[in-house]
Amino acid sequence: MNITTWNVNSIRRRLERVLEWVDTHEPDVLCLQELKCQDGEFPIEPFVERGYQVSTYGQKAYNGVAIVSRVPHIDVVRDFPIPGDGQARGIAATLLGRTRKVRVVNLYVVNGGELDSDKYAYKLQWLDALVDWVAAHKSAHADVPMVVCGDFNIAPADLDVYDPKRWAGQVLCTDAERARWQRLLDLGFVDSWRQLHANERTFSWFDYRGGGFDRNEGLRIDHHLLSGMQPLEAVIDHDARARAESSDHAPVTVFVAD
Repeated sequence: MNITTWNVNSIRRRLERVLEWVDTHEPDVLCLQELKCQDGEFPIEPFVERGYQVSTYGQKAYNGVAIVSRVPHIDVVRDFPIPGDGQARGIAATLLGRTRKVRVVNLYVVNGGELDSDKYAYKLQWLDALVDWVAAHKSAHADVPMVVCGDFNIAPADLDVYDPKRWAGQVLCTDAERARWQRLLDLGFVDSWRQLHANERTFSWFDYRGGGFDRNEGLRIDHHLLSGMQPLEAVIDHDARARAESSDHAPVTVFVAD
């Protein structure tokens, strides 16, 4: 089974690019973030025509997450880790794989803005709530392997940053954010990309401004955390990021035994 996470930065604006990618790569599971549309506005039909089941948690103009899967999925949960906060940032479901179930949690983590902003304080609060939610959810699904994936808006280590000195202490790279990332790992998860590519410096997000992609000036902030299963391979698709009218994020795919 392969599971792709992709912040598409507006599903309606990027629909042609996303469908081209789906037709080429035929993912089993596609976890999308930053839909920027309400549930009724998500273009479900093209995915259904291709044999996918779609579950969404949308929001007008901002945020939004979706699970699109070729294998059936059930037991969909939305509105976490802070229920009722009005931000569509979490959706989870159980995938009915060929030989086993897999619980998938798809996240669009708060960006955080600037260090002295309310958004950064909220991000830390949100991450604290996420650690607690994932711990409880993992316990409730103790017999099912789990993947927590999405746009985490955290570069876990200096190896995940093109210029660690420039980014030192900046949002996405602060000690406080990285400490909360480590708390997630301590729940029994592994960073699938880093487990397979221990010393590789490569990135999944490149700022539109200043030609960052052409200069390979990016951050690795899109992740798959695995529990109860081992990654077989992981790929960051820079060709998709290089396309015209692309998202500023590349799709990231992990392959696991099904």
